[in-house]
Amino acid sequence: MKAFNRRYLERCNEHRFEELGEFVAADVRVNGSVTGLAGYAAGLRSVVDAFPDYHWEIQHLLVDGDWLSSHLIDTGTHSGTFLDVPATGRVITAPEFAVYHLRNGKIAESWGDLDSSVLTQLTRD
Repeated sequence: MKAFNRRYLERCNEHRFEELGEFVAADVRVNGSVTGLAGYAAGLRSVVDAFPDYHWEIQHLLVDGDWLSSHLIDTGTHSGTFLDVPATGRVITAPEFAVYHLRNGKIAESWGDLDSSVLTQLTRD
């Protein structure tokens, strides 16, 4: 599971979201809603569209059966619109906590709340 997560994040850090089918189920649910693989990849792509140098770095990783939880530090430079906030040029460093439930070796469910931490940094004075 740890190796799986490291490979998944490597793919994300390479911004190769069109290749996430190796890691993410076709009917994946995010925060309780079915987004599907295309929606999941589009969500990550929207982050990178706003932060072209976006990077996820693992701080802690916990595995319990088919559950995986990761504490990440995310960084990027805001050069596009994100959550209706136009480009600010700010460099953000955001903690992220994500929980994944794997089924048949792929992410079937994902929970996390990155948006609020990033939004706070983009809109502070």
